[in-house]
Amino acid sequence: MPRTFLIDTDTASDDAVALIMALRAPDVRVAAITTVAGNVPVEQATRNALYTVELCGSSVPVFMGASQPLVRKYEDATWFHGKDGLGDHNYSPPRQSPQKQHGVDAIIETIEANPGLVFVTLGPLTNVALALA
Repeated sequence: MPRTFLIDTDTASDDAVALIMALRAPDVRVAAITTVAGNVPVEQATRNALYTVELCGSSVPVFMGASQPLVRKYEDATWFHGKDGLGDHNYSPPRQSPQKQHGVDAIIETIEANPGLVFVTLGPLTNVALALA
């Protein structure tokens, strides 16, 4: 029986690799992907997650979450990952759009619907903090 993952990510190149590994793992079912501002702004992290899902031929829903940290000024890492977070290779825009539901609400609902799931956190924990609150 596959393990169920919920992945929260600030999808730059390192997280894209982790997403590919999870999406292609035969013993993992990714129930949802939520994004958060971190290495890149949340809009770009969401675009990158959608692109990665499509690259893997998957239909996992992607939910956009928090755009700012809770108690400090937001600082990205585009100086390292490139403006698009994926090395500025000008990848095609994704065809699908993020889900309308906020990422924090998606986290709560996905956890409630999937007892025993593995919650994989790859970026800042802002969405996690908001879900716990």
